[in-house]
Amino acid sequence: MGDQNMASEPKARSGGLEKWSASVMAGIGIELSDEQKLACSFRILAKEGFAENISGHITWQREGSTSFLVNPWGMWWRELSASDICEVDSEGNVLRGKWDVTPAIHIHTELHKRRSDARVVVHNHPYYVSVLAAAGLIPEILHQSGSAFLDDLKLVKEYAGEIDSPELGAELAEKIGDSSIIILANHGVIVTGPTLEEAIFRSATIDRACKITYDVMLLGREPLLMDRSAMLGMKKSILERGSEVYFAGAVRMLLKAEPDVLD
Repeated sequence: MGDQNMASEPKARSGGLEKWSASVMAGIGIELSDEQKLACSFRILAKEGFAENISGHITWQREGSTSFLVNPWGMWWRELSASDICEVDSEGNVLRGKWDVTPAIHIHTELHKRRSDARVVVHNHPYYVSVLAAAGLIPEILHQSGSAFLDDLKLVKEYAGEIDSPELGAELAEKIGDSSIIILANHGVIVTGPTLEEAIFRSATIDRACKITYDVMLLGREPLLMDRSAMLGMKKSILERGSEVYFAGAVRMLLKAEPDVLD
């Protein structure tokens, strides 16, 4: 499939908040604690297919803190409530919470140490991401919503087994570098973000981007590539306008159906 990078960077079309911003819009409607926001995030992504039964973790290192909020080992994302959220230190030791956490937490701790922009790290094995990961591919950007991933995608080809120590986590973090959407060969995906809203929004859409790539491959047709300057502007619009709006709407719908997430 084609190369979407051009030799010289085109002038980006304008987009994002500099182009337009809403004067008023719907929010969540109630104030949530950080634990409640994170519990909602797990259930939202589980509904979006960004989950594989008991697998996966989201860590949130809040501004000014060296500790992280994270899910406990053994609970499915779709059943998590606010009271289940744990807090761990920078080495993955549990500071607060009813349950233990997996040693795979080191996928996250070492990234947080190296990346001041990675306040949130999301990891799981959504299906179509895993299909492309098994083929050693990253998704093509073939739909405007995929512009959110422009220049941020990276494939880590080597499958090294379970990441269960700081040393293995550090090795993976070095391979990841400054990328924010990382496809792990034969494994899954890591999404990083500066805010919970942006990380959850990107996570909720990456599997769809992979499915579109997969389905276009099945068609056996050469994909119709998009103009890079248009994608640059669209990326700003999607992330700057879409992240908080997506998160608020997803939380509103979740609370109507599953209010126990706040317990």
